[in-house]
Amino acid sequence: MIVNKSDIASDNQKSLQDHQNKFDFLSNSLAKSEIIVDDLVNKLADFQVAIPSWALGAGGTRFGRFSYGGEPGTLEQKMDDVGVIHSLTQTAGAISLHIPWDIPKDYEAIKQKAAQHHLLFDAVNSNTFQDQKNAKESYKHGSLSNISTASREQAIQHNIDVIKIGEKLGSKSLTVWLSDGANFPGQGNFQSALQHTEDSLKKIYNSMPKDWSLFIEYKPYEPNFYSTVIQDWGTSFMLANACGDRAYTLVDLGHHLPNTNIEQIVATLMLKGKLGGFHFNDSKYGDDDLTVGSIKPYALFLIFNELVQGMQHNPQNPYPAWMIDASHNIKDPLEDLIQSLEAIQEAYAKAMLINQNQLREAQAAHDVALCQEIIQSAYRTDVRPLLEKARLARGGALSPIQTYRNLKVRETLIKERGLHSVASGL
Repeated sequence: MIVNKSDIASDNQKSLQDHQNKFDFLSNSLAKSEIIVDDLVNKLADFQVAIPSWALGAGGTRFGRFSYGGEPGTLEQKMDDVGVIHSLTQTAGAISLHIPWDIPKDYEAIKQKAAQHHLLFDAVNSNTFQDQKNAKESYKHGSLSNISTASREQAIQHNIDVIKIGEKLGSKSLTVWLSDGANFPGQGNFQSALQHTEDSLKKIYNSMPKDWSLFIEYKPYEPNFYSTVIQDWGTSFMLANACGDRAYTLVDLGHHLPNTNIEQIVATLMLKGKLGGFHFNDSKYGDDDLTVGSIKPYALFLIFNELVQGMQHNPQNPYPAWMIDASHNIKDPLEDLIQSLEAIQEAYAKAMLINQNQLREAQAAHDVALCQEIIQSAYRTDVRPLLEKARLARGGALSPIQTYRNLKVRETLIKERGLHSVASGL
């Protein structure tokens, strides 16, 4: 399915005047604070977040999965769905593939499909947390960290194969997440597992093209619950340093123990030039993979405060890669992704409203109350008219969710694909 710009424009007409009234009010208010509104709108319009190919169907838990109908059963259909999201939001200009779920059968056709939807290929993701069909070795007891040389070599070769697939599509980065670890004390040796992982990652790193980046993800637990080999940002940072200049830490918002100060981690990594990118989601208890901003919107805003500062003052850190990584079990997956994109844009916009000069002066004067006022004044601002203006400037929808429903996108997808289609890779 393709959403036509004319249909979006027609739907926008219903609320165009209301949008303009709200935008004018906000614009005049921000101008009094010497904020250049056009600059904010342009930055929001340029900000793009990659959609993961595995998030386009109904997700699930260990206990069950509830299909939503019209799910994409092929890579081509997944790209069509990202195209729909991008048409409406003008914020989802990239797709991130997970291998082996998304190996193209016809690379030229896939690249043409991407061009049709104005999509780029973001980081490619390897999968060594599952045993694949006909694989000679098992990852039951680990992949890159496995005590078995044969298992490690198989996992290394898989990552190299993923890089080659990404090269054909124009991707420039590889994301590695390991489930390697142990469920019971004494099951493995901590030091040897870490050393095997470092040696394996170095081989993968040295197999990458010179213009590629390696993103090393971390997670404190699950599916192993006693220990995880790459359990925190410090271990990822250490491994990235061991690999080389083009290896970075990737931060997944759900991959932290409760109450972890993620914004401090972000600031530290950017200072050291090692923040590679983000997997956006939200959580209440653990790695819940909920809609971005649905549980902790203020925490997301504080993270973006550090990101905005880092992008301005840490030239040693590359521009981060942005991607959503969430699972959708009871919502329409496309609506969920649209809501996540909106939350990310809101947090980014609000962070850009913080008067950093005033904040530095208040910090220097140890005026704690004023520091809080400056931060929270930006957070309490309703920035949605700015997001609407940014979408409108690129031909997107003023209200993506409402337009999605008005155009009956899900109903059309069900007609095209059937009620019982199942997304691959879930």
